[in-house]
Amino acid sequence: MFVLKGGRVVDPASGVDRQLDVRIDGDQVVEVGSSLDGKGVDCRGAIVAPGFVDLHVHFREPGGEDAETIESGSRAAAMGGYTAVCPMPNTDPPQDNAAVVDYVWRRGREVGLVDVYPTGAVSAGRRGEALAPMREMYNSVARVRMFSDDGDPVPTARLMRRALEYVSAIDGVIIEHAEDPSLRDGQMHEGDVSAVLGLAGLPAASEEICVVRDIALARMTGARLHIAHISTAEAVDAVRRAKAEGIRITCEVTPHHLALTDEAVRTFDANFKVAPPLRSQRHVDALKEGIANGTIDAIATDHAPHPAHAKDKEFDYAPCGMVGLETALGVVLTELVDPGIITLERAMDMLSVAPATILGAPDHGGPVAPGHPANLVVFDPEETWTVDAMALTSRSRNTPFSGRKLRGRVIHTILRGEFSVRDGEIDHG
Repeated sequence: MFVLKGGRVVDPASGVDRQLDVRIDGDQVVEVGSSLDGKGVDCRGAIVAPGFVDLHVHFREPGGEDAETIESGSRAAAMGGYTAVCPMPNTDPPQDNAAVVDYVWRRGREVGLVDVYPTGAVSAGRRGEALAPMREMYNSVARVRMFSDDGDPVPTARLMRRALEYVSAIDGVIIEHAEDPSLRDGQMHEGDVSAVLGLAGLPAASEEICVVRDIALARMTGARLHIAHISTAEAVDAVRRAKAEGIRITCEVTPHHLALTDEAVRTFDANFKVAPPLRSQRHVDALKEGIANGTIDAIATDHAPHPAHAKDKEFDYAPCGMVGLETALGVVLTELVDPGIITLERAMDMLSVAPATILGAPDHGGPVAPGHPANLVVFDPEETWTVDAMALTSRSRNTPFSGRKLRGRVIHTILRGEFSVRDGEIDHG
């Protein structure tokens, strides 16, 4: 038993935002109040909040362990304040059957630093031809409820319709990597910068076309649709209109799509190559407006590690992806909360409550209240630090924020009453 003493509890699930002590016994919060007795962990000046939940990470295992493993990814997640993560299915073999998703889930439990909820593939082999056995994955030990072919879109309206119809029977969610397959032959956002650099462009219309198609299918089927890493003004507007219509749609945005633009690609540094690509300032402004007005539900990192030798290539030949678990909090506070675009409470909602709700993980996202699981993060909202790629916990170092100064850093991460991170370091028990 111990008490988190003197912290500012920011708990969107219960509307609490004030200085309180939090007593933890076993795996639960047992008391919240002022001046609680007991063995104390000093949290003065810090924020105590529900642990973060990431709907979109790539841990590469099985098959890509040179970039990341479930263990190294879990360590990076815990260091970033996360208590639950959802690895995408583009592994080798892919997470398209009960055996693979159960392996990922069990391995996450063995590591024990964060709860690992594998996302199942929509199509067999992620080939975009026939549906994967989604009910088999739903009935597995992993109890998969979210399905995606992330890394690729679901290529045809017919297959997407069948997927939406199928998951509606289990109240599952289809997560779409929204790009029109016929427009995926570029290297960066299509615009003035791509023209100057002579790089083939990926038009914003590619995302809009796919989102509009999928909204029409979600309307027809009544199923739940989630748009991954939304990045364009037009896609945000389409989601806003769909929500107003009552369509069951949610969406996420990444920290890097909020903090960076296509101007960064002028360096030809492949650490700025990502899918969807970094967009122009017009789109970044629209994303921030979509966060402010509630259109965008969640913040997800799309943590996508690659070893140095893979990224150390000409821009055209390097793979897409950036690591992001350990920098997400700092980017959100620096780019959204500090400028007053959203409140700290709204930021905690987007990092924790909303993604936990979309995932259907009642043990996460709070509330910070008696009888609820002690899955919590404690962070210093004022600490400034400079990102050092070589100091990251992830097995890979492909961060676009190397050398950037951020504000806000995790002190403790607590999973079911046990420290996974204590005083800014992985706790080994």
